[in-house]
Amino acid sequence: MTEEKLKKDLINRLKTLKGHIGGIEKMIEEDKDCIDILIQISAIKSSIDKVGLAIIEDHAHECVISSIDEGEGIETAVKDAIETVLKFAK
Repeated sequence: MTEEKLKKDLINRLKTLKGHIGGIEKMIEEDKDCIDILIQISAIKSSIDKVGLAIIEDHAHECVISSIDEGEGIETAVKDAIETVLKFAK
């Protein structure tokens, strides 16, 4: 995916997430069923994870490969990639 396509895709996903969060706010204001609210929260968590994974994937393709191309070495690039994944996983 090109950088512009990725950026547009991520922004669209985040806008969708904003809408879902607004929906949850409304559900809480209207005293909707807790289970229904939790289902929506779960969907949001999954969506935000997908955004993060897309960014990690881009990082792996672009940043890590360019680090190797610039002579930083495979070990440094892999270490950087692992640190990024671990930060996201927390």
